[in-house]
Amino acid sequence: MKKIVFSVIVFTMTVTSALAGGILTNTNQSVSFLKNPARDAAIGLDGVYSNPAGVAFMNDGFHIAFNWQYAHQTRTINSTNPVFALGKKNGGLSVKEFEGVADAPVIPSLQAAYNKDNWSIQLNMSVPGGGGSCEFSDGLGSFESVVGNIAGMLKPLGAQGYDMNGYMKGRQYYYGVQVGAAYKFYPNLSVYGGLRLLYGDATYKAKISNIEVKTEGGYVDFADYLQGASTTINNGLEQVNAGIAKYEAAGVPVPAELLAKQAQLENTKTSLNQLQKYAQGVNLLCNQDGLGIAPVIGIDYKLKNFNFAAKYEFRTQIRMKNESTVNEASEIAAVNKFRDGEKVNEDAPAMLSVGAQWKPVDVVSLNIGWHYFFDKNASWYNNSQDLLDHNTNEFLAGVEWDVTDRLNVSCGGQLTRYGLSDQYMNDMSFVANSYSIGLGFSYKVKDNIMLSAAYFQTNYEKYNRENYPSEGISDSFTRTNYVLGLGCQVDF
Repeated sequence: MKKIVFSVIVFTMTVTSALAGGILTNTNQSVSFLKNPARDAAIGLDGVYSNPAGVAFMNDGFHIAFNWQYAHQTRTINSTNPVFALGKKNGGLSVKEFEGVADAPVIPSLQAAYNKDNWSIQLNMSVPGGGGSCEFSDGLGSFESVVGNIAGMLKPLGAQGYDMNGYMKGRQYYYGVQVGAAYKFYPNLSVYGGLRLLYGDATYKAKISNIEVKTEGGYVDFADYLQGASTTINNGLEQVNAGIAKYEAAGVPVPAELLAKQAQLENTKTSLNQLQKYAQGVNLLCNQDGLGIAPVIGIDYKLKNFNFAAKYEFRTQIRMKNESTVNEASEIAAVNKFRDGEKVNEDAPAMLSVGAQWKPVDVVSLNIGWHYFFDKNASWYNNSQDLLDHNTNEFLAGVEWDVTDRLNVSCGGQLTRYGLSDQYMNDMSFVANSYSIGLGFSYKVKDNIMLSAAYFQTNYEKYNRENYPSEGISDSFTRTNYVLGLGCQVDF
């Protein structure tokens, strides 16, 4: 029974992290980033997000850019659990693959700036977290292990296996608006101050349905099986209790084996009663939303053909409020995250970015950058940030070439290293160390109109988690990620 309860806790924890947006803060908020992710010290309108202090060095006037991105991602988990071998659809194998598909067909963003003399007034509207939905049509390993463990526990009552349908779909968007101003104190020095507002909107649907138990006579509906098993246990208890009563009435000691049989039947009855709540499967629907605001500061400094910049985004405190089908407190603590009206900690962590740009010649720019996310200083549900080994680091590099006065081509890469641990990872919300490459071009169709297109791909490592090696329970996680982007910038 302990294993079953643990499996249900794991199931509900997947919901917890499914809606979290902190560790996967989106920094790809423009097509310029897709072309060359090392934009932390670049001077351009996309700097409204990546280098806001540097935007002050653009020409006077009004500048506006619209960006569209399409992202396609897969999440693949190979789960190993001996109980999977009992599953009707698993062919006797203890290893099963679960794949989720996440599509974000429209990730929009807008950057705008008005420059006048030493001032730059700026606006950025984007999706700095989430940005799509992920669907696991067969559920997850943590879902199925719940049913598999139940079937294993019922083996003494004649259970030989199980069948079930699992399903999970999560949708998550964090809409962001950032406003601020940069000021040039000197011809080569600018500073920035602004505010970032985040609105989180998320929905999670999870289901375990059509649970059946395999018996000698075939597959039986789980609710019917529990009813029949309860009847058998109750009849057995009546007979044992009657036998004990006869010994007690005669004043004769009750045989130890009869008392042991009574205890065994009582324990089985208790377990069956606890399983009744799963007789109709598991259905969960939870909508969450929340709002947070935090300061953003930046600095940009020019030295001959070098440019240096830094930006710091403060931690954004977000409390996501539930509208849920879960109305009452559960004896399983993790379920309580989804109680209707509950407020859940889902902070966006603080972030420091530092970058440098060097122009060895006027038409070529070499760029490097570093991102540091203060994940462990954020506040997430159940203090899950404490399970990370360290904060996230990203290292970036790229090159841009003005082929002509109208055509620019760019490429770059990003290396991401998370502070992952076995305790932090779960089969819904997981990341893996990765490297990304991006390339693209921009073309001025008119002196004041520029079109851009880019492709960006992230290649993930595998993360192997040994949950319970002695029991043969483990998971292997990996992902894919592909992004296409189109943009248009107009200068007035």
